Amino acid sequence: MQSVVISGTGLYTPPHVITNEELVESYNAYADLFNEQRAADIEAGTVAAVPHSSVEFVEKASGIKQRFVMNKDGVLDPTRMRPDLPSRSDDELSIMAEMGVTAAREAIAAANIDSNDIDIVLVAASNMQRAYPAVAVEIQSALGIDGYAFDMNIACSSATFGIDIATSYIRSGAAKRVLMVNPEICSGHVDFKDRDCHFIFGDVATAVVLEQAELATSDAQFEVLDTKLKSMMSNNIRNNFGFLNACDEKSPDDRDRLFKQNGRKVFKEVCPAVAELMTAQLADNEIAAGDVGRIWLHQANINMNQLIAKKVFGEAVGSDRAPTVLDEYANTSSAGSIIAFHKHSQDLASGALGMICSFGAGYSIGSVLLQKR
Repeated sequence: MQSVVISGTGLYTPPHVITNEELVESYNAYADLFNEQRAADIEAGTVAAVPHSSVEFVEKASGIKQRFVMNKDGVLDPTRMRPDLPSRSDDELSIMAEMGVTAAREAIAAANIDSNDIDIVLVAASNMQRAYPAVAVEIQSALGIDGYAFDMNIACSSATFGIDIATSYIRSGAAKRVLMVNPEICSGHVDFKDRDCHFIFGDVATAVVLEQAELATSDAQFEVLDTKLKSMMSNNIRNNFGFLNACDEKSPDDRDRLFKQNGRKVFKEVCPAVAELMTAQLADNEIAAGDVGRIWLHQANINMNQLIAKKVFGEAVGSDRAPTVLDEYANTSSAGSIIAFHKHSQDLASGALGMICSFGAGYSIGSVLLQKR
């Protein structure tokens, strides 16, 4: 069986930053406008007033201080409250592909290979911008890659599930190298009119090159020792947007067409499940938690990550062992754990152990056990 390594990673960061101060100011302006326009209904008790938000509330609830987005003006417009991303012609590169191609080129360069060395392109993301053709095929074409490509989605766990699939292809001999890309335009599926979630998400794209260990020539390589996946059905994180929406009589603007969650239940149910899966994976591989140098967790919520890290390590740990990019990037769905790995892995010594772990809607949990070569 072939040994597999992560030989290169890439990151595309959008050009626009929205700080908590800017986001809260626009949200509160929207709230005031809504409450003024619906004053009579609010007075009659038939419509609930929209409450204000605050920077203090956002940071305490999430640990987020800012986020990067593909479009800033539309999000901050109190009369719009959603990104302004016009459709492109079919002959133009789509927004998701454009983001993914940039991250992919960086990952390919880091792996010290050329695009034509790739056998398979896999786009693993939580929200595809269209049903078909696959964004992965579009990225494949833009990079001039032979072979084949496909999209997959298991929400915020898409990247770790994608690494598992890529690893399986390479171990079986079906491919020598796989490019796994995570373009996430999360701002397109968040309700910026909802106080409880308007601050959660940001946009980004990441990419990972996996290849046969014997072929790898990059400066930094991480061998994939093991992968462990789990899914459990839950409606506590859900988005009902899709191409069947046009087949019913509900409004396309109904609240369930965007991201929604029961945050308290998610926290209570997901944290122990993630810690248990990671602990079981270490036990299966006869590795003590104390021997793990670093974990790169899904960047959803600082409180979740701190609790999971404490359960895995048996004690509270700092950013040296569980790095955070959440404050800068916000929740970027499947890309979050890969951003953390991309930015905080090169300093590890040869032989060091680490774990990339992501979790999200489904519920889904994916963990990848790595060792630096």
